[in-house]
Amino acid sequence: MEFFIDNLAPIMFINLIVFLLLGFPVAFSLAANGILYGLVAIDLGLMQPALFQALPQRVFGIVANDTLLAVPFFTLMGLILERSGMAEDLLETVGQLFGPVRGGLAIAVVVVGAMLAATTGVVSASVISMGLISLPIMLRYGYDRRLATGVIAASGTLSQIIPPSLVLIILADQLGRSIGDMYRGAMVPGLLLAGSYIAYVVLMSFLKPTSAPALPQEARIYDRPDGTRGLRSLVVLTVIASTVSYFATQHYFSEHTQVPVDERVVISLVAWGITALIIALANKVLRLGLLSPIAERVTFVMIPPLFLIFLVLGTIFIGVATPTEGGAMGAVGALAMAVSRGRFSWALLKQAMDTTTKLSCFVVFILVGSTVFSLSFRGINGDMWVEHLLIGLPGGEWGFLIVVSLLTFFLAFFLDFFELAFIIIPLLGPVADKMGIDLIWFGILLAVNMQTSFMHPPFGFALFYLRSVAPKDDYHDRITGKVIPKVTTGQIYWGSVPFICIQVAMVAAVMIFPGMVTHYKSDAVVVDPSTITFGNEGMYGAGQYGGGGAEDPGSAFQ
Repeated sequence: MEFFIDNLAPIMFINLIVFLLLGFPVAFSLAANGILYGLVAIDLGLMQPALFQALPQRVFGIVANDTLLAVPFFTLMGLILERSGMAEDLLETVGQLFGPVRGGLAIAVVVVGAMLAATTGVVSASVISMGLISLPIMLRYGYDRRLATGVIAASGTLSQIIPPSLVLIILADQLGRSIGDMYRGAMVPGLLLAGSYIAYVVLMSFLKPTSAPALPQEARIYDRPDGTRGLRSLVVLTVIASTVSYFATQHYFSEHTQVPVDERVVISLVAWGITALIIALANKVLRLGLLSPIAERVTFVMIPPLFLIFLVLGTIFIGVATPTEGGAMGAVGALAMAVSRGRFSWALLKQAMDTTTKLSCFVVFILVGSTVFSLSFRGINGDMWVEHLLIGLPGGEWGFLIVVSLLTFFLAFFLDFFELAFIIIPLLGPVADKMGIDLIWFGILLAVNMQTSFMHPPFGFALFYLRSVAPKDDYHDRITGKVIPKVTTGQIYWGSVPFICIQVAMVAAVMIFPGMVTHYKSDAVVVDPSTITFGNEGMYGAGQYGGGGAEDPGSAFQ
């Protein structure tokens, strides 16, 4: 009994892991463990019964948390876009754009995966869409099955690191940090990860050309009758739009000299997109013939999703909207895109709202369960046990980060990112904060690591999603008439291994080069303490600063 009392916290944590491995629902496993060990601790005199009285307030605090409103908004936005056919249009267009080069179809999958990540934010939608559309085309033209399946699964997981990722919202909430800062910190690692996937595809196409062949001439549906592609007109359009948008924004920037870099980028890109769309529309309506078919297709298909990305992320980065407001605008923008494409229906809206409600309830239930668990765990000083265990590791901060990364990587074999975020972040976050580690950097480090949970054989969800849409039997291709062999589960698993290695390398890169994440601090307002003065009447009188008095202490500072 003495051993049990002294080690109640680790026993409680181990019991939770056992429940999860046995297959019990995560939310109920967390809550049941919290209540069970809370009652045991009260019976043993280790915890006061009054502590449980705080539980209703904590639960109501979760429901009243405005930050979590971003979850249903971004989920609804992604589901509507996925069901409106945007993924199909993007994959066809970008596939035709890059198809004539070796590995072009795989590169197109990564590019579209990054764009879907910045709009849908849902792994299942990205993987299933690309698996249904791109995989048959890559199999038709002789792509290596491991490369084809691996690049589709990996590109789908970009939704977890490229904003507006749901996992970043959860991490920001659990770590008590700004979602906007978390989004800004994740941009560089997310884009570098996508670039690393493309670099791997290009490398494979050179080392083993038969694994990633180019799209044959007969499959290039947007080529001109003479066989030329007409990419020169796309380059000309880009140059003209860039020139016009540059002069159009100079007046604004000359009057607003203190505009941060990210705001300049957003405004410039929006101006460029509007200009390109106006030129393309004028060419189409007036039948000027300035643009080739592929240039016109790229303009009309790719710029609207980019506008939606800027509407959501741009307004967040420049400080016009909060993440919750950005999510609401994104949902409205997704509905507008579905209507403009003629693909909106009440059945689509109902299906998207049903799925959004289920996912939102799933998140809230897990959060409630984790709150019950953490309340009892902290009541028996479990947080102190974790702190002493991790702070005492050899190597100090580096030892802590390496052990946490290895632990997250191992747990990702069995748990998905929601479960990891709600279970380990409340335990690790306070320790990292006490060690002086930047929590945004720490959160991004864990997010990149958690991303591997979707790729781990045999439980990776991205692999399950791809398995559900990949051909399980040999079939006749409807275009070539040839018999295409099936895709085996082993090929899907082995195809994920190189991309897991790339993700692990990115974890190491973020750890070694924290500036990849901490650049979000570059635009922060720096206050010189020597310039702070107090009013004559201090913090208690109205003085010359507007009469804030005791109810507004901050108004006493100048």
